[in-house]
Amino acid sequence: MCVDIAGIKMKNPVMVASGTFGYGPEYADLVDINRLGAIVVKGICLDRWDGNNVPRMIEVRGGLINAIGLQGPGVDGFVESYMPFLRQFDTPVIVNIWGRDENEYEEVAARFDDVEGMGGLELNISCPNVKEGGIAFGTDLAMAADLIGRVRKRTSLPLIPKLAPNVPQVGLFAKAAEDAGADAVSLINTLPAMVIDVETRRPVLTNRVGGLSGPAVHPVAVKQVWEAAQAVSIPVIGMGGIETAEDALEFIIAGAAAVAVGTANFTDPTTVINVIDGMAAYLQRHGFASADELVGSICE
Repeated sequence: MCVDIAGIKMKNPVMVASGTFGYGPEYADLVDINRLGAIVVKGICLDRWDGNNVPRMIEVRGGLINAIGLQGPGVDGFVESYMPFLRQFDTPVIVNIWGRDENEYEEVAARFDDVEGMGGLELNISCPNVKEGGIAFGTDLAMAADLIGRVRKRTSLPLIPKLAPNVPQVGLFAKAAEDAGADAVSLINTLPAMVIDVETRRPVLTNRVGGLSGPAVHPVAVKQVWEAAQAVSIPVIGMGGIETAEDALEFIIAGAAAVAVGTANFTDPTTVINVIDGMAAYLQRHGFASADELVGSICE
């Protein structure tokens, strides 16, 4: 079950997705963190950020729509409050980072470069570029490549851009990320979504729109992971609606070298452990010597 993702050595190919596992302490009494392949913590920008006003989350058929707004303690707050806890475990720590413009992305990446215990950086490129009228970095090919290249120059840590799903050809974005210096890519991020209260005729979320995650996005995610894996030679990390080992195995067979369990952590925190055990049983049952042998084994 051991895998090496962009130099990040993991006990198994199953991690927890950013924004669904807090910073670790929130789940420590429910899940053995030492059993995880990696922990990807909630998004961090340069300074403390309170996120959007409530209501900012709603359950829907097949998943969850959130508009949390990337609430977080900032770089210094995270390093001081959470890294001492996370260093207790034999599990790589990947920090999801974001910024309001290119300079902030670069600064956040550079600040983490010398922090003890850092396994890698997941670059959230689905954020709006405030200098370009709110266009998301991840939906413009040139803008995404430029941002990844700039951050690459500021950090020696493994760099994993998290790709936006709302693009025509995700393979082009994966390839652009690889060419710009990414060590791996992760996908998918949430899909833009909206819910309206028909009695008031108003959006339910204060932010009006949010990101859809959960089982409803799973088939979309599998298809996009398959496309990305065909376009690049760097590792692909697949996520989107994983609730069972079979869900995770779909991603691996499609070409993902690792997976991340996200929304299911809210409904059943033991999901990630069940996925790890189920994947191990599958490999043994089907005669695979390692998880790597299964990657991209889809039959045409």
